Amino acid sequence: MTLQRLLNRRSPARRRVAIIGLDCAAPELVFDRWPDQLPTLTRLRQRGLYGPLESVIPAITVPAWSCMMSGKDPGTLGVYGFRNRKDHSYHGLAVANALSIREPRLWDILSAAGKRSIVLGVPQTYPPRPLNGQMVSCFLTPDTTHEYTYPPNLRDSIAAWVDDYQVDVKGFRTTDKAWLRDQIHHMTRARFEVARHLTRSADWDFFIMVEIGVDRMHHGFWKDLDPTHRQHDPASPFKDAILDYYRLVDSEIASLLQTFDDDTLVFVVSDHGAKKMDGGICLNEWLIREGYLVLAEPPDLSGGPVKFDQLRVDWSRTRAWGDGGYYGRVFINLEGREPQGIVPASGYDALRDELAVRLEMLGDDRGQPIGTRCFRPEPLYHRVRGVPPDLLVYFGDLSWRSIGSVGWNRLHVFENDTGPDDANHAQFGMLIYADPRRDLGGQPIEGMHLMQIAPTVLTLLGLPVPDDMQKPPIPAITTPYLR
Repeated sequence: MTLQRLLNRRSPARRRVAIIGLDCAAPELVFDRWPDQLPTLTRLRQRGLYGPLESVIPAITVPAWSCMMSGKDPGTLGVYGFRNRKDHSYHGLAVANALSIREPRLWDILSAAGKRSIVLGVPQTYPPRPLNGQMVSCFLTPDTTHEYTYPPNLRDSIAAWVDDYQVDVKGFRTTDKAWLRDQIHHMTRARFEVARHLTRSADWDFFIMVEIGVDRMHHGFWKDLDPTHRQHDPASPFKDAILDYYRLVDSEIASLLQTFDDDTLVFVVSDHGAKKMDGGICLNEWLIREGYLVLAEPPDLSGGPVKFDQLRVDWSRTRAWGDGGYYGRVFINLEGREPQGIVPASGYDALRDELAVRLEMLGDDRGQPIGTRCFRPEPLYHRVRGVPPDLLVYFGDLSWRSIGSVGWNRLHVFENDTGPDDANHAQFGMLIYADPRRDLGGQPIEGMHLMQIAPTVLTLLGLPVPDDMQKPPIPAITTPYLR
């Protein structure tokens, strides 16, 4: 060990923070079901603090990680999902990549304070932007032939460190489960190998990585894990696929921790959890049946159900339309806002109330209540920027997804219109916090929110928290360092 590294280990002024992000990691699996199978995570938890971490609404990878890193909600960021309306036209959707984020995130704030960051795989970091440090962009990167690192020559180092670095598993909604499992394992091993090289070779104050493979495993293999899943097969050869993957992640985290010094404060976090998907609710089919959405002509269903943008809509008689995904989005055809809007401003709130009441009353395929929740953006967010949905819909409190395509001839479906998918997102992810120099006794903490992560990190690094961050630091974590 060099003299400088020895001094860094001994100097409290050199405190560092590392965040290991596991997209979609489920607290029920890590804390309750498999503690004996995950020795690294269990050891961190038993010496540290841990608990459920509430996500934003919507509990979606995009924008949840940006909300975590900025301390601001989706409305303030103007990002409500992977694709967003870029204007009030009827078909203007845009992918929300790094260019959509105009609020500073942790590494931007730290760069301005002269601190160095390593940012690896964090959603909404493509295209990469300059920072005081190094960045490897996220799953939104088309592929690694595009510029995906900062500085640009970092890509040459990655090519030397690992074979075939993957930003994501393309085509992860597949029936070829053996291929999917192997691809996710390869991607995860490579990402952690890059992480170890970066933490060993660079000088840094803040490190964050996000492994997207946990999310991909849940969506691909949840029915094999969960005996209550509608499509569960107890004889499935993949019944242990998710457990085996969590074991891999646990061992990779153990190896990464060896690259940190004793002044590195460690977080393991997820942006949301996971739960079984009971099915899909055909949102636009329902809107058509109930007269809110009117078609100018029936769609050509010779090739099966069609996407919304392939429909010919009679906008002169349409009051509302919807979008599919892990949660539902309802848009009002508002007069003076949409190009052919017909709903007067005076009837806008009444229509939203009517739709919310009726959607929340929808049951499952047997008519049983499912606990759907509808949200208006205005009371949900500090500010409402961009073009938000007029209603955000958690079908079955996220046990059902929203199906935007039309032509199913029924309201409930048990296949995904974008490819095989076993799981939806849950509102609560997880947090584990550990300080190598302190045994915190494995204390469980309730009431934590992911927007508290950014102010907590800044406090731990001795920096002021910007006034516009919307949540305070987590007291159980920061108080010992402020005495």
